[in-house]
Amino acid sequence: MLCAKAGNLASFGLLVLYATAPAPAKAVRVPSDVLMGVWGAEQSLGPFVRGALTIDGRGPQWRANIAGFDVPVQRTGRDATIVLPDGLGKFRGRMDGTSGAMEGDWIQPAGIVNRTAYATPVHMTRLGPFVWRGEVTPLEDRISFYVSIQKQPDGSLGAVIINPEYNFFRRRIYGVVLHGSTVSFSNPSRPGDHFVGSYDESGHLWLALIDSYPPLLLSRRDRSDAPGFYARSPSVSEYVYRKPIAEHDGWPTASLAEVGMAEAPIAALIGKILTASPADNPVDIDSLLIARHGKLILEEYFHGYDAQRPHDMRSAAKTFAPVLVGIARRQGVRLGPGTLIYPLFSGANQPAQTDMRKEHLTLKDLMTMTSGFACDDNSDSSPGNEDNMQSQSHQPDWYEYTLELPMAADPGGAHAVYCSADLNLVGGAVSRATHTWLPLFFDEYLARPLQFGTYHMNLMPTGEAYTGGGLRLRPRDELKLGQLYLSGGTWNGHRILDEAWVQQSTTAYSTFSPQTDYDAPHEYGFGWHINHLHVGRRVIRVYSAGGNGGQIVMVIPELDMVVGLNGSSYGEFAKWYRWGLQLVPQYIIPAALTAE
Repeated sequence: MLCAKAGNLASFGLLVLYATAPAPAKAVRVPSDVLMGVWGAEQSLGPFVRGALTIDGRGPQWRANIAGFDVPVQRTGRDATIVLPDGLGKFRGRMDGTSGAMEGDWIQPAGIVNRTAYATPVHMTRLGPFVWRGEVTPLEDRISFYVSIQKQPDGSLGAVIINPEYNFFRRRIYGVVLHGSTVSFSNPSRPGDHFVGSYDESGHLWLALIDSYPPLLLSRRDRSDAPGFYARSPSVSEYVYRKPIAEHDGWPTASLAEVGMAEAPIAALIGKILTASPADNPVDIDSLLIARHGKLILEEYFHGYDAQRPHDMRSAAKTFAPVLVGIARRQGVRLGPGTLIYPLFSGANQPAQTDMRKEHLTLKDLMTMTSGFACDDNSDSSPGNEDNMQSQSHQPDWYEYTLELPMAADPGGAHAVYCSADLNLVGGAVSRATHTWLPLFFDEYLARPLQFGTYHMNLMPTGEAYTGGGLRLRPRDELKLGQLYLSGGTWNGHRILDEAWVQQSTTAYSTFSPQTDYDAPHEYGFGWHINHLHVGRRVIRVYSAGGNGGQIVMVIPELDMVVGLNGSSYGEFAKWYRWGLQLVPQYIIPAALTAE
């Protein structure tokens, strides 16, 4: 059973994380002030199968080896499959019949913290006739905790616990009491939210974050070695702008001045991020990138992130589902806004046997979140709520689960209801219409043309990609989604989407009600949120992909600009939602207007 303070962490079962903890600490008499300061722990829990994958097809029985495993390769036509024992990993590849090249995906199993399977592309190099080798780089299963214990105005000790990967503690404040060697944490605002740890004579802090599990060792930290706690380690006295570094990923770079941007507003925003209090941080932003006139002009990372570390996009990844529809249409697949959904899914309950309104459900209804399903992610009691869908076990096929939902309204209409299952079903429509596994389709027709680096697609229990959110991309690659649409469907001169599909996708079809007291109703296209930002007397139309925690890709056509943000404010909607609606018009847009 999990302590009340940690939210959904119980489902992660972090037994391995604490397996090396020692026996209970000896009782010591020390003043409570000895606990003051920042304590931290970072853990990598695998997966341990990684590195070079070699496929050797020089004999009648093809073999594959990786990380000490030597296993047979299962072949069906041009498809090659490798399965490690005990479910430790799987490879799905396909050989080109003409060139002999091979591409594929490594599928890592659900981890201790990352409780879902992921598919990661593996680009195989041909070493000789029927011999290939590629590098397997799975998503790291990592978790970290930082505990800041400080004296409160009344003289007592208070603690804030930060978990950068999932924000489990939401920066709640705990009272801390040291009695002998026992350290007690209690939340005065939430009865039952308490846990204990110990402090030993060697100066070690052990915290029992999970009931019934051994404690986790936390060491003392300061500004030089707490990258997940502070925006930058060590501290920076003053921000100095630097032009982004050009890499081999398709992004040309330029300075702010070269594209007509003033530096002062941008420096003010970054200064705000760098100097925010970690204990109560309104801008716990992990990355901030800006492109203008097709060039990357700002690239800044915080809280331990860097250019090569993929970030969880959460629901911002929903926007890729309509992108895949546009790609399929460009290839001549008969799929469009008017496509009826139920005929695409054989085996689903037929509308005539359930609710006649389902007969009229179209792809457009799904892409605009007007499906009419009893599906509302903002209502815990809604049967289609994303958490309810993903936590149930009687229907592992989430497409079928969604299609079997009762109807709450007629499909279509002007009012959008936030439903992740709708956009996931859009991905299912692409898979059904193209008869292709989505990770393979995504990589071949979108990721490779957009020159993506390492990325990870989260999978459903059936092994198909989940397009309702959760894709892990490098921030530079996230920004390419916005640039692709800003450029009318092209990337570096290569057309990926028809311009007409870009225009259709960014047209308003439905409207969401205000989400906060500072929000206004905003429109929705095919997976794009459409807002009108006020900057002085000007009103500027923008469209964005947005996700929980502060994952934002915002396109500002009027200024020929794309802004990318990633953050760790998971579950704190009222906080991160301000970043796009307030920080962008307060700092970033004025940087462009000032120079006009």
